[in-house]
Amino acid sequence: MVMRPFSSTAPVNATINQIRKTGLYKINRKRAKAKETESPDLDRNPQKHGVVLKVVVLKPRKPNSANRKACRVRLSNGKVVTAYIPGEGHNAQEHSVVAVRGGRTKDLPGVKYKCIRGSQDLAGVHNRRNGRSKYGSKFIPNPRSAAIANHFL
Repeated sequence: MVMRPFSSTAPVNATINQIRKTGLYKINRKRAKAKETESPDLDRNPQKHGVVLKVVVLKPRKPNSANRKACRVRLSNGKVVTAYIPGEGHNAQEHSVVAVRGGRTKDLPGVKYKCIRGSQDLAGVHNRRNGRSKYGSKFIPNPRSAAIANHFL
């Protein structure tokens, strides 16, 4: 029976992978890359404002079919981006000032930004009842429920 010394040096016939796993020998490891941002033109800001250069209608990629409203915006940092205008109907036109946030539109290639409804010159969605905070809509009380509430006062 051969006695093996209990030392921290690597055995002579160890493979490089064995040495690397045991940590007895330091090998230059690649450092993990930081996650690249999905909205690089915002320069690490949550939102930026900009001026609408052109309002465009885009076709989504397959299998979807629609006319998606978007606009080319020159941001306050000078970069020009394409931003999606969410919701039904909009009042955006050339020279309107809009706020832009990150967030891609999956079926529109190259569109990585969204306009914020109800901010700057872009009005909120008219007559929207659900998800109003995302579309900048004010609360519209139901006339029937308002009459019932007033009856019990």
